[in-house]
Amino acid sequence: MGLSFVSRRALAVGAMVVAGALGLSACGSGGDTTSASQSAGASSAPAAAGGPKLVAAGKLTTCTNIPYEPFQFKEGDKIVGFDVDIVDLAAKKLGVTQEIVDIDFAVIKSGAAMAAGKCDLAAAGMTITDERKANIDFSVPYFDATQALLAKKGTGATSLDDVKAKNLKLGAQASTTGLDYVKEQGFNPREFADSSKELLGLQSGQVDVIVQDLPVVLTWLKKPEIAEKFELIASLDTGEQYGIGLKKGADPVILKAVNDAITEAKADGTYEQIYVKWFGKKPGELG
Repeated sequence: MGLSFVSRRALAVGAMVVAGALGLSACGSGGDTTSASQSAGASSAPAAAGGPKLVAAGKLTTCTNIPYEPFQFKEGDKIVGFDVDIVDLAAKKLGVTQEIVDIDFAVIKSGAAMAAGKCDLAAAGMTITDERKANIDFSVPYFDATQALLAKKGTGATSLDDVKAKNLKLGAQASTTGLDYVKEQGFNPREFADSSKELLGLQSGQVDVIVQDLPVVLTWLKKPEIAEKFELIASLDTGEQYGIGLKKGADPVILKAVNDAITEAKADGTYEQIYVKWFGKKPGELG
């Protein structure tokens, strides 16, 4: 899913304003929820000498936006997925457990969630962009992403040009790079708050085609009821990479743990195991 500050004082004031706004509106797809106990508060837990400064003691609190299968989604009463497993590696390095907060993606990508102390980091299938880097710090890239078009069968479209030529109704998830991409191509798509609402919009005929990250589309198409009526009509190689987002001026201990976890997992085969677990293919084979 694939958004600087003038002074420390400005950052502090901004964070206070955002914190107040977040407290008034538990917005997004279902508001704030957590995978285990309580949502992290705005005050940071004191860090041990040389240790990480965490918003909740003993926990690495992660902001995400669900559902976004297979990156993060609910399986029973538990939140699981590719991103969850990647962050678990960093939590293990820090000697803590991961706590997950479900929050609106717009609040994540703007950096507001981390600035307000809602979480230590964000793992939400989030593309690294210059706009977002102005407000948040990113880890090293952990996933090479591309966009895809999913359409109802029988449209005859095989590209964005066809979507335009056939006057098909296009949908996109709000606040994502997929939305940005099709807007740059001259489209004015219908926007949906999250991926599940976007898919429902396609299924209910509100739109004829949707743009979404390829792994998400491929996961949807594993379900017979979707594959029966809808098809992947095009992949859009946008050259995107996902990163774990952290507060601007990130805690160096947390940032190092995340970067080391990703780098080491790619070197020792753990990353490939996690990749195959969630995508059924090795890195580079998704299509």
